Amino acid sequence: MATYIPSGKGLESHREWHVIDATGLPVGRLASQVAHLLMGKHKPTYTPFLDLGDHVIVINAAKVVLKGNKTNDKFYRHHTGYPGGLKETRARDLLAKRPDRVVELAIRGMLPKTKLGRAMGGKLKVYAGAEHPHQAQQPQPLAVSAR
Repeated sequence: MATYIPSGKGLESHREWHVIDATGLPVGRLASQVAHLLMGKHKPTYTPFLDLGDHVIVINAAKVVLKGNKTNDKFYRHHTGYPGGLKETRARDLLAKRPDRVVELAIRGMLPKTKLGRAMGGKLKVYAGAEHPHQAQQPQPLAVSAR
């Protein structure tokens, strides 16, 4: 038997579109399952050096749940590039202001930190509400378990 290795050509024609409702789901568990879809690990043709994953749309990101005391204890940090430029934002403040950013950061943190990982992250669309502009792609609803 010959070993099958995908060539990397025509990958976009094999990608599917999934829409996931994040209402009431814990952020980390949602993120791990979405990252799994973006990497293509759910497909039998998964290859670590190719981007075989699907497009994922996450809606209702404002209704996700942070378990435990993470709303008060978790910080999102970034640096401006200037001396003393470390900026911190509490999870509750970011969840109130940009809930889509909380979900997106959690998912992108679970993807590889390479060019390939950035390409996988480009197939992710996160929206705070229930509306999204991707109806033309005919996304299929996907039930994600809260385990």
